Amino acid sequence: MDIRKIKKLIEMLQDSDLKEIEVSQGEESVRISRDNSSQFVPVERVAQPIQQQVTEHAPVNNNSEESPKIDGNIVTSPIVGTFYRKPSPDKDPFIKVGDVVEQGDVLCIIEAMKMMNEIKSDFSGTVVAIDVEDGQPVEYGQNIITIK
Repeated sequence: MDIRKIKKLIEMLQDSDLKEIEVSQGEESVRISRDNSSQFVPVERVAQPIQQQVTEHAPVNNNSEESPKIDGNIVTSPIVGTFYRKPSPDKDPFIKVGDVVEQGDVLCIIEAMKMMNEIKSDFSGTVVAIDVEDGQPVEYGQNIITIK
């Protein structure tokens, strides 16, 4: 990732009230975080395929009660943002529980910094769970969909 792009990300973070930002481009990823004194510190720079990042992170469970274990392939959020099941409010959802999906099918959209990011399936199979409600915020690495 070009250093000019990283500097631009730092400027964007300064102009917002966000504490951290993570961006992936191709096989590279950069995460920039503010410490308590509002100084900006590059936290991490890695070159990994996105699929490895999605499958290697532990799930984030925001529920205080224990949720039932569902067997299948877990799709996790690759970014922090707002989860949307539909391409627009007046359209049908991309998927429903019980739908059969193929690898590469769009499962949902996650909005981050006014950008709509399509989340595509890395797996083929049947959707057995959608763990997030439409319009809810999601964290990086949070379970969003289970495909068996």
